[in-house]
Amino acid sequence: MGKCIGIRAGSVRLTGELNDSPTACAIGAALPLKAVARTWGDEIYFPIPVSCPLDQTAVETVEVGDLGYWPAGKAFCIFFGPTPISRGEEIRPASAVNLIGKVLGDPAAFKEVQEGDPVEIDGE
Repeated sequence: MGKCIGIRAGSVRLTGELNDSPTACAIGAALPLKAVARTWGDEIYFPIPVSCPLDQTAVETVEVGDLGYWPAGKAFCIFFGPTPISRGEEIRPASAVNLIGKVLGDPAAFKEVQEGDPVEIDGE
């Protein structure tokens, strides 16, 4: 893994770690990021000023705590449980995402974040 980041969403404060993929490096170079949280099931996402195509890390399903970049929406995604299109226990984004890192700590804390809460991502 690569760069440690601070993730603040509403009252939740956790640390994450970006991997060494080209997409994660582009996001790391764009820090700090400020946005407004959007929610979709147990996913927080928000648009960021980074544009990357799907890469070798692209997946259709993710794990709890994964951080992703959604090229279709140019969005940073935090996954902490099922989305409206998940089947069973899987976590399924709206469409493929590039895996860019992991949340360190308990991602379930993000269940407290509401649509419209402020979000900040910065280098630690």
